[in-house]
Amino acid sequence: MAAQNNAPLPDGLEIAGYRIVKKIASGGFSIVYLASDEDGNAVAIKEYLPSSLALRQQGELVPSISSENLPVYRIGLKCFFEEGRALARIAHPNVVSVLNFFRANETVYMVMAYESGRSLQEHILRRRDKGEKPLVSERFIRRMFNLVMNGLREVHTNKLLHLDLKPANIYLRLDGTPILLDFGAARQTLKTDLPKLYPMYTPGFAAPELYSKNGNLGPWTDIYSIGASIFACMVGAPPQPADQRKTMDKMENHYRKLEGLYSPELIEVVRMCLKMDALDRPQSVFALQKALSAVSVPKKELSLMEKTKHKISTMLQFGRGAGSSRDDTTIHDSSQM
Repeated sequence: MAAQNNAPLPDGLEIAGYRIVKKIASGGFSIVYLASDEDGNAVAIKEYLPSSLALRQQGELVPSISSENLPVYRIGLKCFFEEGRALARIAHPNVVSVLNFFRANETVYMVMAYESGRSLQEHILRRRDKGEKPLVSERFIRRMFNLVMNGLREVHTNKLLHLDLKPANIYLRLDGTPILLDFGAARQTLKTDLPKLYPMYTPGFAAPELYSKNGNLGPWTDIYSIGASIFACMVGAPPQPADQRKTMDKMENHYRKLEGLYSPELIEVVRMCLKMDALDRPQSVFALQKALSAVSVPKKELSLMEKTKHKISTMLQFGRGAGSSRDDTTIHDSSQM
């Protein structure tokens, strides 16, 4: 059965004490709405509605599910509910805050805190459209992904994997701090036994083991996606999909093109994360954070500082016995660098 577009819930609908304001996002697995609670606070509500299994026409609330698809739909429903319950236990500034979940219209809804901002994907595309070089600064990458990984460590501590990490699922608040959204763990559980919901990964951001039914999943799987997301910040597009890399890996050419725009250390971090063999990647988020914090300032900036230091030391050593014009010239030169 081909996937179809499902009609969203109508604006203004009251459901379980919430009022739907408008649809803000939709995908093959769910629809997300902006809503308000009984006190008028803005919330985001995510509705389980896999388009490959269920069909909801305009004007309807309850989706129609064929008897053939019903068992698979119900397993997905249970996984979605379990995921919401697991996320509700996590209280971390860099992980989406799940406030509530409820059943209605023969499906499940997850209520999350709503915050103003935009996705990292939108941030990248805006800069790409402006022709920024480098696309995203190294300073931004290091600071922002360190916070992303703080949240991811908390997720892993709670025995959860994200499994769908990508710039579209990293949300930037107005102050620039990130929040991890839209976990793919429920979908991954489904994929193992139910090919009808396959594929459940995003090409380019998904580790090779996600392409295999018997892939060994772990923190290293999310680490591949972190590397892919950093790469997307640098290039403006995802890396070569893992299934294509198995036959002809072109990533080394891409890494070479980044030389001069980013430090060798940062490029090496991305290269480590994107290793095809899971055992060659950092095995924990903490290990990756240590590698990322070791990234030095790009060479161009270092040579500039070294030049300035050299000029100042020369001025101090030789400027005392010379006329003031020599001092002025030296200072003027250093300001032009």
